[in-house]
Amino acid sequence: MFSLLSSLIGNISDFVPPGLILTLLVVPISNFKYWNIYKNEFIGTLLMIGLTFSPGKWIFADSLYLAWAAHSIGVVAADKLGGGQNVNPAMSVAMWSLGKCDYTEMYVRIAGAMGGGLVAFPLFKALTDVLGWTALGGPEFHPEKGNDEDGSMAASSEFFATMLLGFLVYIVNWELNFGKYHYWIKQTLTSWGIRALIETFPTAGPAINPMLGTSWAVFASGGIPTDFRHYFVYWVASIMGVLVSAFLYAVYDGCKFFGMTLPIGPIHGPKKVSSEKKES
Repeated sequence: MFSLLSSLIGNISDFVPPGLILTLLVVPISNFKYWNIYKNEFIGTLLMIGLTFSPGKWIFADSLYLAWAAHSIGVVAADKLGGGQNVNPAMSVAMWSLGKCDYTEMYVRIAGAMGGGLVAFPLFKALTDVLGWTALGGPEFHPEKGNDEDGSMAASSEFFATMLLGFLVYIVNWELNFGKYHYWIKQTLTSWGIRALIETFPTAGPAINPMLGTSWAVFASGGIPTDFRHYFVYWVASIMGVLVSAFLYAVYDGCKFFGMTLPIGPIHGPKKVSSEKKES
């Protein structure tokens, strides 16, 4: 029985991206209670990669500023069509730390985003092969080609970029109110902020999203990364960066951090505009 199951899994794994089956193991949790969350993160990630990585490749390849504009539109469109998912494991951890979701929901959101990312790059590669379009790229760094053998420079870049992304998300979602057009304005500001971070912190790609760093590495290499520097840069540094921003936001707002009331703060505690989870 076990040998048959092992053989079946082995045969299936030959046709699916490495790691995808592992992400699906979260689906039955609590009698499939979190299936919709996994599905929405999966689809949202597919949309995010397709709509934000294609400018400069599939469209406006010869116009940098038009490509930037298309990227901003893609950020807004992916969020709207995808239902406002996190699509970023670092932001899912931040939302958990601030009490916006429980541990299981965070875990499922991370799995759903990873599943979508693992499918997205080979899917869009197949599409570009059929249509003759330019293949999409992804975030990566090459420590052997620069003066960053331990990955510390790339890690610093991802740390600060994700920390600032966290601040951006908290401010435009919870601290500002643009009235009738709040959603469209905050998402446009988010897209501009992401573009600024991409241009300011290019050392590790950038990814500013652990899912992007790892799903691209899996696609590019054909296997799960084994170099510890990959996880140091794209996971540890990014998550530490966003947790710093979450901690400082908790000090400012007075909300709990990992379920604990902090001994300092609040510096300011206005009524929040909304409690929706956001990332692009």
